[in-house]
Amino acid sequence: MKIKIFDFSKIHFIVFGFIGLIFGILYSFGGLIYDIIHNSVGYGTLLAFFALIGMPLIFSIFGFLLGLFIGIIFNFINKYLKLNIQLEDKNEKI
Repeated sequence: MKIKIFDFSKIHFIVFGFIGLIFGILYSFGGLIYDIIHNSVGYGTLLAFFALIGMPLIFSIFGFLLGLFIGIIFNFINKYLKLNIQLEDKNEKI
């Protein structure tokens, strides 16, 4: 069995993008609440909202590269170990 590395990387890209979005929301709004409590709302607070764009982008790029790396390593190891992994296709008619 061989993994299609690009397809595997696209899945990682999407999953890590959502994780980055969640962390971006937590960072932005958590920082806003902290700044409101401590009466220090300013340009830093506004700048923290760029995390809503930056964190998903950075996480997605990292996820894509990680998917490439894991896919290459898996295919290399599987060439020698012959791992038997079975995936079920629910659309396949038996």
